[in-house]
Amino acid sequence: MFKRLRAFFKPAGSGERGERLAAAWLRRERGFRIVARNWRSPRDRRDELDLVTRDGEVLVFVEVKTRAAGALVTGYHAVDERKKAVMRRAIEAYLAGLRLKPRTVRFDIVEVALPGANAACGAAPEVRHFSNIPLFPRQWRP
Repeated sequence: MFKRLRAFFKPAGSGERGERLAAAWLRRERGFRIVARNWRSPRDRRDELDLVTRDGEVLVFVEVKTRAAGALVTGYHAVDERKKAVMRRAIEAYLAGLRLKPRTVRFDIVEVALPGANAACGAAPEVRHFSNIPLFPRQWRP
C-alpha cells in the first residue's frame, strides 16, 4: 500500500532524474567536479551518498532531494536528524576508504523541484543549493 502511495506522490525515476539534474547544475553553475554518484558503503549497502563532488580543494558530500513543485515539505527540511545520522555514517565510511584524507569536507543539500503536470509546457526544474549544512560536531576532523 505504501509503495502505491509513494508512487502517487513521487513519479518513478524522479530521484534519479533529480540527481542527474543536480550534478549537471553543480558543474555548470558552481564549477563543482563530480567525483562519485550513488556511492554505497561496502559495509552497509543502505548507506548511500547521492553525489561526492569537489569544490576547489573541498570535498563536498551532496544529498539531493527531488520534489514536485509546490511540495509541502522542502528538500532542505526533508533531511531530518535520522537522515543526517545516515549521512554521517556513509561519509565516515567513504573517508575511511580514501588513501589521502581531504583537509576540508562539507555537506550540502540540493533540492530539485520538478514542474507538475499543470505547469506550462517546457517549464524547467528549479534547483536550490543549500551549502555548508551542519552535520558533524565542531571538534570532528576528517
